[in-house]
Amino acid sequence: MTGHFSQFAQNCRQRVDSALDVFLPEQTDPTLLLTAMRYSLFNGGKRVRPTLVYAAALAVNPNIDLAGIDPIACSLECLHSYSLVHDDLPAMDDDDLRRGKPTCHIAFNEATAILAGDGLQTLAFELLLNAKVSAELKVQLVGELANASGAKGMVLGQAIDLAAVDQQLNLSELETMHRYKTGALIRASVAMGALAAGANEEQLKALDDYAAAIGLAFQVQDDILDVTADTATLGKQQGADIARNKPTYVSLLGLDTAKAKAAELHRQALSALDVFTEQAVHLRQLADYIIQRAS
Repeated sequence: MTGHFSQFAQNCRQRVDSALDVFLPEQTDPTLLLTAMRYSLFNGGKRVRPTLVYAAALAVNPNIDLAGIDPIACSLECLHSYSLVHDDLPAMDDDDLRRGKPTCHIAFNEATAILAGDGLQTLAFELLLNAKVSAELKVQLVGELANASGAKGMVLGQAIDLAAVDQQLNLSELETMHRYKTGALIRASVAMGALAAGANEEQLKALDDYAAAIGLAFQVQDDILDVTADTATLGKQQGADIARNKPTYVSLLGLDTAKAKAAELHRQALSALDVFTEQAVHLRQLADYIIQRAS
């Protein structure tokens, strides 16, 4: 990351962490439910989706007060964290590590992890409903998040992913799976930030094209890292997808072609931002980060 973007990303992480600490404070918790929710929220995540919310809002309105964007950014992180808690469960990917730490069901137990995920999902929508924005915008934001996270979005992608184990998918089928599983929430992050900043139709279309490209690039890079990075760097088990015989861009295309695919998606993302001037600098730098990251 460049120094400029590194500082922006750090500022976004600090904003989200501070806001989440207010929305879900530490408290006496005999059930361990809230403790498990906080454990899953504050486990070293990169906060890519909240950063996209802020960056998209600034691309539309560079003078926007980001305090009004905080609940929206936090809602995306709560939703994303819930998905990871459930994705790690024994019935799903059965992972023991997440970001270098024991996954929620290992640190607590399986039932608590399921409930923590449920709590994080509903908290995401509560944050949107309590945001200090117009009723009309609330409806738009809730609709965006619901469509992106449910059976028309991320959850559908997870279902396709589970059904694809030991199956031979072609490139089109693999892309469809990841446009739902990973891409849908990334597109929602960009759209929700842009809507909160008052984006027009032309801006929303350009930003959605950008988000669709980086959403897929994010997954391609994940697949590349699954075979090129070690467990310590990844913060999760290296080679996990190969061990489960799950189709990936690397298994389908080979490593070099997968890298070329990521580079092409990066070019598409930058091209989509041509309608914006310098105010979209953070989105451009985010696109660079997504394909250059090492974990």
